[in-house]
Amino acid sequence: MKKGFMNRMVENKKGINRDAIKYIAVVAMLANHFAAIFLNSGTLLRMFLLGIGNFTAITMCYFLVEGYGYTHSKKKYMGRLLLFAILSQIPFCMAFTKQGIISFIGFNMLFTLLLCFLICLIVEKVPNIVLKIVLIILILFCSVKCDWGIGAPVFTLLFIWSNNSILKKKIAFIIPTVLFGLYNFISCYGKLPIETCILNAVICMIGMGMSGICIIYFYNGKRAEIGRSFSKWFFYIFYPLHLLIFALIRILA
Repeated sequence: MKKGFMNRMVENKKGINRDAIKYIAVVAMLANHFAAIFLNSGTLLRMFLLGIGNFTAITMCYFLVEGYGYTHSKKKYMGRLLLFAILSQIPFCMAFTKQGIISFIGFNMLFTLLLCFLICLIVEKVPNIVLKIVLIILILFCSVKCDWGIGAPVFTLLFIWSNNSILKKKIAFIIPTVLFGLYNFISCYGKLPIETCILNAVICMIGMGMSGICIIYFYNGKRAEIGRSFSKWFFYIFYPLHLLIFALIRILA
């Protein structure tokens, strides 16, 4: 891994701090989950909220790559991800089960972020290029059963590659955003009117595009001056808590 790959790629004196952007990502995730669980398929509101929710995955992957370099203990970081991933798994399955109380629907996004963290570790620690590629491919394979799928590991690799280059960072946001839009267009082409397919593709790109704009042009490269400990634990605790609340509403409603 090149020295400094985790360094801040933009550091403005003014702008939005890391914690503020993460709070935006939490709100986007909340909107996405609400739409996925409670709104009927095919509605414009559901489509829009799901699209806004795409802000979260790519944003969290960016900050995971950045945070990998800043953390004082990689073992503790991995331990937190694993602990809360385990705690979140039952609420995650309960929330997104379509019929009944619970069924296995895949692994939650904290498991996905744990895999992304392992990618950072592999890129940094494994010197043999063949072994490195094999291990990353295995992680990509494992991520298929996780929330966000292979998208998150790909985002992670792109952000590692972008290093301190503003141009590369723009590419790292543009490529997955465009590809995701094309994927959503192709997935509904022939099944829905062409206008609906185009609208769906554009809406799906909104969240990811907003993330890129927010981080590239407004992120100041800093954490919040106050409430750092609160913010750190809020993100971990909020995830399983909101899933549990949504699950109970779905089951009892």
